[in-house]
Amino acid sequence: MKVIKPSFVIEEGIDGEEILRKIELRGRICYKSEDRITPDSARTLVKNLIKRGHESVLEHEKVTVTIICDRGVTHEIVRHRIGSYSQESTRYCNYSGEGITVIKPFFFENDTAKLQHWAKAMLACENAYNDLIGLGAGPQEARSVLPNSLKTEIVVTYDLREWRHFFKLRTAKAAHPQMREITIPMLAEFKKLIPVVFDDITVEE
Repeated sequence: MKVIKPSFVIEEGIDGEEILRKIELRGRICYKSEDRITPDSARTLVKNLIKRGHESVLEHEKVTVTIICDRGVTHEIVRHRIGSYSQESTRYCNYSGEGITVIKPFFFENDTAKLQHWAKAMLACENAYNDLIGLGAGPQEARSVLPNSLKTEIVVTYDLREWRHFFKLRTAKAAHPQMREITIPMLAEFKKLIPVVFDDITVEE
């Protein structure tokens, strides 16, 4: 059994300034004010569109992220309706060879007793899975004993409006701790890469 921490990769090269210019062009079509485009006008216009709640214009631009996390977290991610997902399938992936990989729950890191109890449960799941495969069960049958902590890889594509919605919900103090473990640093990275669009989303510690 392998134990890892969650991670994410923002796919494709992102030019934040170019994204703003494209959003500005689409937004100005609504007002037929294309003649007011200047080298510095995109930031101001996009900021005003968001302030006025005219966020539909943000739907013209999208970002794809590959997330490595546990399956419990992905169950929440895929509840976001406006998106595209490709996820590692426990129906077709056979984990009996190298063993299962699980995501370490950070909230047990300073509690040895809880962490050991969790690790024992994960080993029991791995052993049960391997036993079922050995008895002739297929991966889609044996997966019934796999834990929520099982590592999975999911590719997520949202338009910018949905990313805003996602971050507002999933970085909130009430969100699941393991979700926030991923989304808070992800939001910080989005803010670095794409100016203005996510600046108004704050994280309560």
